[in-house]
Amino acid sequence: MTDSGAGESVASAPGEGLPEGWVRATLGEFGVEAQPGFASGRHNRDGNGIVHLRPMNVTGNGVLDTSDARYVDDDSDRRVAFGDVLFNNTNSPVWVGKTAWVDSVEPLAYSNHMTRLRGPEGLDGKFLAVQLHYLWSIGYFKAVLNNHVNQASVARKVLLDTSIVVPPLPEQRRIVAKLDEQLVHIEAGEAAARTALASSEILHDRITGQGACGGLDGAELIPAGLEKADVDDGELPHLPAGWRWARLGEIAAVAGGVTKDSKKQGDPDYVEVPYLRVANVQRGRLALDRIERIRVPAGKAEALKLVEGDVLLNEGGDRDKLGRGWIWEDQIEDCIHQNHVFRARVVNDVLDPLLLAWHANSFGKDWCDRNGKQTVNLASISLRKIKLLPVPVPPREVQAELVKVIHGHVEEVAAAHQLAQRALARAAELRGALLHAAFTGALAPQDPADEPASVLLDRIRSQRLMGTKPVRKRVPRKSASPGQEELPQ
Repeated sequence: MTDSGAGESVASAPGEGLPEGWVRATLGEFGVEAQPGFASGRHNRDGNGIVHLRPMNVTGNGVLDTSDARYVDDDSDRRVAFGDVLFNNTNSPVWVGKTAWVDSVEPLAYSNHMTRLRGPEGLDGKFLAVQLHYLWSIGYFKAVLNNHVNQASVARKVLLDTSIVVPPLPEQRRIVAKLDEQLVHIEAGEAAARTALASSEILHDRITGQGACGGLDGAELIPAGLEKADVDDGELPHLPAGWRWARLGEIAAVAGGVTKDSKKQGDPDYVEVPYLRVANVQRGRLALDRIERIRVPAGKAEALKLVEGDVLLNEGGDRDKLGRGWIWEDQIEDCIHQNHVFRARVVNDVLDPLLLAWHANSFGKDWCDRNGKQTVNLASISLRKIKLLPVPVPPREVQAELVKVIHGHVEEVAAAHQLAQRALARAAELRGALLHAAFTGALAPQDPADEPASVLLDRIRSQRLMGTKPVRKRVPRKSASPGQEELPQ
């Protein structure tokens, strides 16, 4: 779902535009209890201890997912139980605020990046969870969070000051039931679209990878040798007759980029030019929406200036970034590249740069993963090694037709990819419209016989004046069996 900003939040002025029997108030005014979890760096996947929920256990659709469960040894009572609401209070800015309803009968531990919310009798937990997740989806929490280094958070006070709309309890349950009924169809469509997207990406890689090695036209493929080097080439694909394997350094001039010298950025003899970073070099495309500039010596700027047909390959980053790359089409004048991006410039017109780029993103990416240096969260490959990348070289007279054939297949796959993307976007629009209807009274009918939600709010206020706490939902006892206990609503 798109982030349309906090301006569309349901947390608007009290009483404005609400259906009969509904009220708007903050979580604090409803007496919602907010309890943070605890930090633990000693996780295990062996099932020893108790499940310890973390931010990644709440999906982007607001569902609790314990398929990647981590366990901790803990004997405290800091738990979430069936019917509670789990709010992600700390994460990267885009994810802070995602929320899930807890549907586990077994109590679960939860991290300090999560907040357990437990409302009073009369406030359905699932209705609260879906509404908070809806607020996240339209950008409300992004507008009220605190930014920190590498992460962001929503403070407990800010969370409790968040306004929600609440209809009568029977209507809350009707809304939740209707959402469950309708969302299952939307989620099925989203799953199908994501499967189609993944399949199209696999097919694209297979077409470009096999095409660059001559494996698309059904011609007989034969083994082709390559001089050994101190790298792991794996099993080289067979090539058509007349093709050969070469090392990248034999067919292209390969160069590293520039390192930023912060101390000399003010040097009057330096010139300022745009430059590409690892983030700009994606797998099979260039992301040029954010281009930084750097000051370098004029001679270095001229030597590193990219020209049309250069193939760019990432030298480092996390494992996903290592080796990925694409072809430069002279989109930005006088552009250079940083030291974490290699430039391969084919010499003597021996190979169409597109064939090199396609090969680099299929066989080449796996080859870099095998031959690069892997450390914690980082991967890299040296200039010496990347020059040893095996590259299939077809006869020059067949390359133009080969590029044309591959392009035709790629365009067909791209069309299917776009259809799947449109289907996914449409599903997001339907989800947003459904949730908007849920929290504006348009999804389920109102019943004049229902007790107005204002009665609940008045009761909570009276209890607060008398110094008593709102009556909480009963939480199931761990010792009771699911068939015997009375689960909270």
